[in-house]
Amino acid sequence: MPTMLNANQTLGAAFRASPAVEAAIHSILAELQVRQSKLTAVRSASGDLRETLQSWLARAADVRGRGGLYPYVGSGFGNGALVELADGSVKWDLINGIGVHMFGHSDPMLVETMLRASLTDLVMQGNLQYNEESIEFAEFLRDEAAAHSRLAHCFVTNSGCMANEAALKVCQQKTSGAPRIIAFADCFMGRSTTMSQIGDTAAYRQGVALNVQVDYLPFYDEDLGERSIDRAVWQLEQYIHRYPSQHCALVAELIQGEGGFNTAPREFFVALFERAKAAGIPIWDDEIQTFGRTQSMFCFEQLDLGSYIDVVTVGKITQACACLYTAEFNPKAGLLSGTFSASSSAFATGLAILRRLKSGGFYGATGLNAQLFEAFRQHADSFVKSHPQWFPALPTAMGGESRRFVAGTGGMMRLSPFGGSKEKIGRLLNHLFEDGVIAFSCGHGPYHLRFLPPIGVMQPAQFKSVFEIMERSFARTV
Repeated sequence: MPTMLNANQTLGAAFRASPAVEAAIHSILAELQVRQSKLTAVRSASGDLRETLQSWLARAADVRGRGGLYPYVGSGFGNGALVELADGSVKWDLINGIGVHMFGHSDPMLVETMLRASLTDLVMQGNLQYNEESIEFAEFLRDEAAAHSRLAHCFVTNSGCMANEAALKVCQQKTSGAPRIIAFADCFMGRSTTMSQIGDTAAYRQGVALNVQVDYLPFYDEDLGERSIDRAVWQLEQYIHRYPSQHCALVAELIQGEGGFNTAPREFFVALFERAKAAGIPIWDDEIQTFGRTQSMFCFEQLDLGSYIDVVTVGKITQACACLYTAEFNPKAGLLSGTFSASSSAFATGLAILRRLKSGGFYGATGLNAQLFEAFRQHADSFVKSHPQWFPALPTAMGGESRRFVAGTGGMMRLSPFGGSKEKIGRLLNHLFEDGVIAFSCGHGPYHLRFLPPIGVMQPAQFKSVFEIMERSFARTV
């Protein structure tokens, strides 16, 4: 006999809302929380599990052709900022896949969201087949962006790099194929053939045929102040004069990520954006790493730059990634598409994260993001003061010295020891990992320690334990 169905309910909705499904999900969540109660601090590897981890690492190196940065293979379990590895060890995860996991590991709300998403018919959604959550995800981003800018449309894709590829295509089409792009020194754009050429890291494009024409501007230098703005505007004027009507976009990370968590005041960007706009050059804001981590959801909102932005890209903590653009930049049919846009679980968890960010008190001068950075800053300043031998002056691009050892904003945190030595910071990162803290580096000389903690779940008081471990790791390094 045919299944009886409420006239206002699909079979899919009835299945996902059934009492049996609800009971199974609640049972899983209860078991998760019981197990999480046993994971509350850093711990060393356990017995024979060390060999299990080494076996996995060997397999990973064999299949890829080289080993990874760290001996990391997860067990698939954690508790907030703490993650368990396959050898049973537990570590503070303060990099989170370079900022992907804002709510850390095994967050009950996200686990529940993924369980429910797994009940849908599509593992991957794309341009041809998609369900309701992909539309809701794009609408949420569009509506939040539109509240503080002219952005009107959203194209969803499966990585930050592909979001940037989409942005470049939109800008090129709008400017009738203008061949050049203006970017900032020390920027990072992704690792596709094109994005690796725009990004200002030579090692990431070694052996790649160079066919993208990029003009670099100096980023803001706090030591130079207003002179830094004048220098960048002067350089922009030279490019506009030398290559009239040849630039498809000026792309800016409002806070540089890979380049060193470098920040700039509003007036720096206003001066550049106004000159670029006057020359007919579109403004593209790359927020792949900054999105969600500052004192507003979009960084352009915090700096009140929305009126200048033509295209913006977001990713990482959103799980699925996106390119947003104004109505004037809405591309012609066929320019943007994709067999895969993201998985059903990525859309569901991404939407849950966005809603939690909006309603969870993360933003504003006294929001959770600002509070967590302030806790980091206080611990870091005290750490520097207690160990001046580990913090010699840093060289600057203009040949001077800087003693700004602690920098960043919100969930983007930087500490600069050893005079920015790449070799010493590399050794330190390995010692930190062994001792129980996962971090990363940024910058191109000087180099820095980079932290992207799970700001959705990490508590300010937890930095005390982190810095106690860091003290041991620093001592080992020197």
